[in-house]
Amino acid sequence: MIHPSTRLTLVATLAAADWADFGYLRERLALSDSALSKQLATLESAGYVSTERPSTGRRRSVRARLTDAGREAFTGHVAALQAIVGGTREDGPHQDSTQQPDAPFDAEAKP
Repeated sequence: MIHPSTRLTLVATLAAADWADFGYLRERLALSDSALSKQLATLESAGYVSTERPSTGRRRSVRARLTDAGREAFTGHVAALQAIVGGTREDGPHQDSTQQPDAPFDAEAKP
């Protein structure tokens, strides 16, 4: 749900704040109003984001925040990415499957 890059950036931005105004999110993600609204609606229907429309004078504004479920999903996604990037395997670093385990590395070898 949060793996598309736009949604991941949106969720990461919301993870760093209590609430974020629609205008700030629009500028930060360089999205149109309609594109941001669609992303927020998708995340809100999944239970990951909560929005509110406080009345500020004559202007209506929208602000968003991560829910507990959204924060948990983001934390889990980041942990999964770190495990992939870090190569956290119990048997050590990943080896090229074309190279023999104990053979010295030859940068000029052809597959």
